[in-house]
Amino acid sequence: MLPMKRPRLSAVKVLGDWRLALTFIDDQQLTLDLSRDLYKYPGLSPLLDPGVFATATLEDDGWSVEWPGPDIQIGADTLYRDALAQNAVDENTRIFIDWRARTGLPLAQAAEALGVSPRSISRYSNGREAVPRSLALACLGWDSLQQGSLAAEESGRYIVSRKP
Repeated sequence: MLPMKRPRLSAVKVLGDWRLALTFIDDQQLTLDLSRDLYKYPGLSPLLDPGVFATATLEDDGWSVEWPGPDIQIGADTLYRDALAQNAVDENTRIFIDWRARTGLPLAQAAEALGVSPRSISRYSNGREAVPRSLALACLGWDSLQQGSLAAEESGRYIVSRKP
C-alpha cells in the first residue's frame, strides 16, 4: 500500500497506563503513551481518570480519536506524529520528529529553518528513514536560537552579534 498523504486511523484500542494502540489506514501499528501530555496540558486532565480514558473511540471516519464525556478530540495527524516520535528507532529521529510536532512549521519553513531541502524534511518526517545527527543538532540549535530571541524580546533588549 502507498504511504498515507495524511494520517488516518482504521482502529484505536485503549491500553493500560494512558496508552493507545493505533492502527492507521496503511496498516502501520503504533503505540502512543499520552501520560506526559495529560499532565502537561490542563485541557486533557479529564483523561487522567482511567474510566474516562477508557472511553476513547474512533471518530470522523478515522480523522480523530474522541473521548465523548469530556468532549475531547485529538486529530489523527497529531497522534501519528507523537507516536512516530515515541517509537523512533534512534535518538536523532526522535529529536527531529518531536521538533516537527512542536514547531508546527510547514514543510518549506521547516526546510528553511534547518537549512535543508523540503524533500529532505519530507523524507525524514515519516520516521521510516533514520535522521542524520547533523539534522537533529540543527533542530536543537534552532530551538536554542528561538529561546534566545524570546528572552531578548521579553527583556526589551536586542542582542547584536559582531565578529571580532
